[in-house]
Amino acid sequence: MPYEAMSPSDDEDLLAAYAAGDAAAARALTQRLAPRVFAHAFRMLGGDRAEAEDVAQEALLRLWRAAPGWRRGEAKVTTWLYRVTANLCIDRRRRSRGTTDLEAVPELVDGAASVADGLQQRARAEALQRALDGLPARQRQAVILRHIEGLANPEIAQIMDIGIRAVESLVARGKRALEAALTGRRAELGYDDDD
Repeated sequence: MPYEAMSPSDDEDLLAAYAAGDAAAARALTQRLAPRVFAHAFRMLGGDRAEAEDVAQEALLRLWRAAPGWRRGEAKVTTWLYRVTANLCIDRRRRSRGTTDLEAVPELVDGAASVADGLQQRARAEALQRALDGLPARQRQAVILRHIEGLANPEIAQIMDIGIRAVESLVARGKRALEAALTGRRAELGYDDDD
């Protein structure tokens, strides 16, 4: 079966093939996982593209180094990779202590959107990123994994190495904090107050 046709559950097979010397398997796994790792790092690092690229590269390098000793069935490749990515991001944020320039966050371009819509979307994204940046690291990580990455609580629990109830608590507290941070900005961000 061509590597491109393999399902995400085949990540371990691709990793084993890479460990056995199959460079095509490494390319296929990189093409599959690199965008997700980069996106997660980008959000965790407050939109710093260069830092996110560095983290994504380091996380994938660690995966390649772990490949020969990978023990099948202990953890999903993606779960392990999300955990490594999050830890690298937390370490970088500790070192930099909030030096992220939100003005450097690239604007998302949608050819169908008007300039006003684009500005409003950018303001919303920046407001959300600032609010996320104000959360404690574990809450931020849980909220991003749950509501931005769309992962289920059991997988988040594995990534963060905590129980499911702890994930639920972190997500709930993070959502409350985000709501508190953004409540007074509904009109400014173009949301109707009667929603």
